Amino acid sequence: MITHVKRAFKYRFYPTDAQAAELSRTFGCVRKVYNMALTVRTEAWTLRQEHVGYNATSAMLTAWKKTEELAYLNEVSSVPLQQALRHLQTAFTNFFAKRARYPRFKAKKKSRKSAEYTTSAFRFRDGKLTLAKMTQPLDIVWSRPLPEGAKPSTVTVSQDAAGRWFVSLLCQDPGVKPLLANGNAIGVDAGLEHLLTLSTGEKIANPRHERRDRARLARAARELSRKAKGDGSKAKGDGSNRAKARRKVARIHARIADRRRDALHKLTTRLVRENQVVVIEDLTVRNLLKNGHLARAISDAAWSQFRNMVEYKAQWYGREVIVVDRWFPSSKLCSVCGTLADKMPLNVRTWTCECGTTHDRDVNAAKNILAAGLAVSACGAGVRPQRSSPDGAVGAEAGSPTARAVGIPLVYEGEEVNVDAPPPSRRHEPG
Repeated sequence: MITHVKRAFKYRFYPTDAQAAELSRTFGCVRKVYNMALTVRTEAWTLRQEHVGYNATSAMLTAWKKTEELAYLNEVSSVPLQQALRHLQTAFTNFFAKRARYPRFKAKKKSRKSAEYTTSAFRFRDGKLTLAKMTQPLDIVWSRPLPEGAKPSTVTVSQDAAGRWFVSLLCQDPGVKPLLANGNAIGVDAGLEHLLTLSTGEKIANPRHERRDRARLARAARELSRKAKGDGSKAKGDGSNRAKARRKVARIHARIADRRRDALHKLTTRLVRENQVVVIEDLTVRNLLKNGHLARAISDAAWSQFRNMVEYKAQWYGREVIVVDRWFPSSKLCSVCGTLADKMPLNVRTWTCECGTTHDRDVNAAKNILAAGLAVSACGAGVRPQRSSPDGAVGAEAGSPTARAVGIPLVYEGEEVNVDAPPPSRRHEPG
């Protein structure tokens, strides 16, 4: 449970021409410093087996600024450049801890345009934010108020592919407090026909945000493909028209992403507020996306984003999230008598068990997910499966007495297996 929550409040702003030019230069310098430091650290290790840390790259940055070739780095605030080196250090830390891949270079046209300012590089007074190297405050659209008495510790300025400018203020939020405990618990089964099916029998419709704008997106993409490539100057072709067409495509993508994010925020907040325990399934979305027939629909459903939101909101408000192992046969197991069906193709939406109970496939799966999560939680086993572990037991280590004691069948795709052996390499199908 988190008692002190730091939240980032994101707002849109409209810079003047001078501010936009200053921020664009800052973005370029941040990208340049990050790539140069990454090159130095990579070469030092591959050629000389030498470790170069943040302190060494910070000293190099001071030397780079003194050279004639990189003198333009002095034209922008030094704080975002130092923050870029800290972000690179964090990236290497995550890589060596096997939480992320090796850091990659930032491309001018593909990487996110952003710059981070700490307290020494901005002034926030009377609701007005002024960044270093600027004389005027940013014209921010305050769509929601900051917490009373909030003092931002970090400010991040960014520009998305659609050309929109955003500022994110990180500050302490005293309004986030643990909710009163209740005895409600709910199982959640993710799907495509319905975005979520709850163990209570409620089905939440899949908005299919991408499908609603698919025709507009396809038309804009065709228009973009016809535009000549260039740098925007008349001498090298009609690049300015291509840039306009590209921004049009980006605006449609941004519209889709905004609607999806808004819907997920409302849904996850409701689930966390109404339930003390939320049980979900550990879906391997990366593997599921290899299915060419379902990849587009799975991406639009944003199951990973849903899980991320549920988990951090549960930490904020003192709730518990239990993650059931991906190999648990929730769809094929009768939630009444425990009988396991031999097969359950995706086209079968309702089925009748040998005990005479007729099940809705998704509701039955949600009930089984809830029962499995509560069982493992009650017996004291680790409720969160180890993602890197080859074991496939439900919510606990395969072969452990705990997993057997709670009465959850250790099966994979309808076949009983040796609990000491790794699970077969079969992709788990959603729903």
